[in-house]
Amino acid sequence: MRAVIINEYGSKDVLVEQELPKPEIKANQVLVEVYATSINPIDWKLRAGYLKQMLDWSFPIILGWDVAGKIVEVGSEVKNFKVGDEVFARPDTTNEGTYAEFTTVDEDLLAKKPSNLTFEEAASIPLAGLTAWQCLVDNTKVKQGDKVLIHAGAGGVGSLAIQMAKHLGAYVATTASDKNEAYVKELGADQFINYRTQQFEDELSDYDVVIDTMGGDILNKSFQVLKPGGRLVTIAGQPDPALAEKHQVTASSYWLTPNGKQLSEIGELLEKGTLKPQVGHVFDFSVESLKEAHELSETHHAKGKIVIKVK
Repeated sequence: MRAVIINEYGSKDVLVEQELPKPEIKANQVLVEVYATSINPIDWKLRAGYLKQMLDWSFPIILGWDVAGKIVEVGSEVKNFKVGDEVFARPDTTNEGTYAEFTTVDEDLLAKKPSNLTFEEAASIPLAGLTAWQCLVDNTKVKQGDKVLIHAGAGGVGSLAIQMAKHLGAYVATTASDKNEAYVKELGADQFINYRTQQFEDELSDYDVVIDTMGGDILNKSFQVLKPGGRLVTIAGQPDPALAEKHQVTASSYWLTPNGKQLSEIGELLEKGTLKPQVGHVFDFSVESLKEAHELSETHHAKGKIVIKVK
């Protein structure tokens, strides 16, 4: 099979194409022919070597942890899926990712692809969608009437998190650039903050929840908008315990757990049109396109999700 891999850590130029044998499935896995995958910050953070302490893998590494495609082979213990099923998944985090023509997925991480979505749209959902869902539902337990600040609402996670928070009954504020004001309001944001001209910490107060996707200063300033007893979760760093104590809030860092059952629930919301996929850019499956896609993701200014059409 064709795959785009890295044999060393470094800039986007370490991405190379290579012919590799198709991966072998275990009894609890299926082999998926990849129709589409998507780019997430984990891809280029791992490529650059930032995650090598946490994910100590040997080369070659196939990046990519989103997939939509068709099942072409089924392991002996797989009960609920068959050859020919159209599926999507956030596969397990291994060095055999999804920048390839075939990938293996554990049955418990699989979900049926929503019938109203293209493969490109379906590939945009799993990692960002599960991250948003687990931050809002499992971690901060957002409920009807909560005031929620979602940073970078036009991005991959943010654009899904706004829709989910509205579905849960929250009042949503979000930060974005002026060119994305109409876009985030269309997604459901009640209050827009232009991060270039406004300081969100001066504009907002008494919030129940902050979902931080940026880290750094933005994470530290986010404590100021929460009311006592508020909840903050970040996917971009470690919150300062001293700030959490000072503002009397709970704060945690989050790393998503792949989960096929939750992805099926998100799939139902997509089927109903409650949630809409946000594909901002589609690239073809080549080394040059993947380099370009990584470069775009690294700017932190991509609108919606960056998708790679493999087939």
